[in-house]
Amino acid sequence: MNKSKHGEEQDRSAEWEQLRHVHLVAADHRPASSAGGVHHLALLSSDVERTIGFYQGVLEFPLTELFENRDYRGSTHFFFDVGNGNALAFFDFPGLNLDSYSEVLGSMHHLAISVTRDKQIHLRSKLEAAGVEITFEHANSIYFNGPDGERLELLADSLGEMNGKPVL
Repeated sequence: MNKSKHGEEQDRSAEWEQLRHVHLVAADHRPASSAGGVHHLALLSSDVERTIGFYQGVLEFPLTELFENRDYRGSTHFFFDVGNGNALAFFDFPGLNLDSYSEVLGSMHHLAISVTRDKQIHLRSKLEAAGVEITFEHANSIYFNGPDGERLELLADSLGEMNGKPVL
């Protein structure tokens, strides 16, 4: 079996059209989701204070709560407001000596946060002032890494849109 490698030129448009035809239900016939929304996305932190400094100080996501993780004694569970009733949470796991970020199947690729174009420009300047490298840029998106290598995107698109096209 010949498997293509990432980045190889290939036309998958027929495959995608078939998937849309079989699985995509038109918006006016689509049932409501069973979910009420994302309560929080939990990531790992190797340094609580550094993480707070980055997310609250640089990205301007207010810290909203901090307490002991119920699943691991001595572990901190803390939350940031990322708007629209959504939270970004972190755990530290002292004593576990966790490895740095690694992209593996089933792991998170990146977290995209919706911002206005003006806020994106403002936050980009704060990222640059803090020495954070913009690792990739495309159209309305800037990508960079958080303090523990987590991939983040500031996307200047409204919630429910991608490149100006509705996705919800």
